Amino acid sequence: MNILVTGGAGFIGSNFIHYIADKYSRGRSRMGEADYRIINLDFLTYAGNLENLKSLESNNNYTFIQGDIGDYNLVSKLVKDHKVDLIVNFAAESHVDRSITGPDLFLTTNILGTHNLLKVALENKIRFHHVSTDEVFGSLGGSDKKFNENTPYNPRSPYSASKASSDHIVRAYHHTYGLEITISNCSNNYGPYQHIEKFIPLFITNLLQGKKVPLYGEGQNIRDWLYVEDHCRAIDLIIHQGKVGETYLIGGDAEKRNIEIAKLLINELGHDESIIEKVEDRLGHDYRYAVDFSKIKNQLGWQPQVSFEEGISRTIDWYKNNKNWWKK
Repeated sequence: MNILVTGGAGFIGSNFIHYIADKYSRGRSRMGEADYRIINLDFLTYAGNLENLKSLESNNNYTFIQGDIGDYNLVSKLVKDHKVDLIVNFAAESHVDRSITGPDLFLTTNILGTHNLLKVALENKIRFHHVSTDEVFGSLGGSDKKFNENTPYNPRSPYSASKASSDHIVRAYHHTYGLEITISNCSNNYGPYQHIEKFIPLFITNLLQGKKVPLYGEGQNIRDWLYVEDHCRAIDLIIHQGKVGETYLIGGDAEKRNIEIAKLLINELGHDESIIEKVEDRLGHDYRYAVDFSKIKNQLGWQPQVSFEEGISRTIDWYKNNKNWWKK
């Protein structure tokens, strides 16, 4: 199988490429198929980092191309030249704060870029998997039921609105043109290779340097945390066994308040709570995200295997052992 992975030099995309390259390396394909070939298309914005995939540079089944998903001629040529069977779309602008101060790029990449990929997929009659977020569903109250596949969309930031729009376009291509698609909406990921602008790696790297850690407001906002390797396992199942046209929610079963995580990391890295610096809350800050993943559990047999405690320990160790990566 030849897979075009877009945004493969980013956090989740690079973890997915490592996962696929390891699981389906020569002679080990559980499907009894030919070797998997991965073509990684990434524009290498600030969040893309080829260091994430350095160990694969000599792998004959891995190819990197720098380019924009919005470049129709490039994407079309890649799909034809590499005889692509499947596109897995991770490419996105993803930081909520950046979307608030500069929404234009989010609309261009997340909506128009996705549409360009869909056009090429349709013209070449290939399968398309779209990686999205639980943020498209809006904000939950403390006692509200978790998001599920039937939750109405209610995006509340330019980032989540752009992802919601791309989800709708993907579904439209299935219902209107018959394109074979699947969609996954995941909760907050964490783990190796995550850019240090994000909450958990920001806190870890600041604490390793003895710097203050910035906490929005009182830190009462709640997120469901998913270890990135579990997310990759879920996408693997969906692209191989998922039903065409369906959406699957992927959650970590680990709802935590931001203040809980802050205190945990501070304790693990040998500081006291005086290192917390409370900062002005984010504009329109969603209170709670939580994901009901019973559909993918019941239909595909997936559930998270890495507990939050184990995952956060692995993540701390990774940033401790890879200072050269994040100090750049």
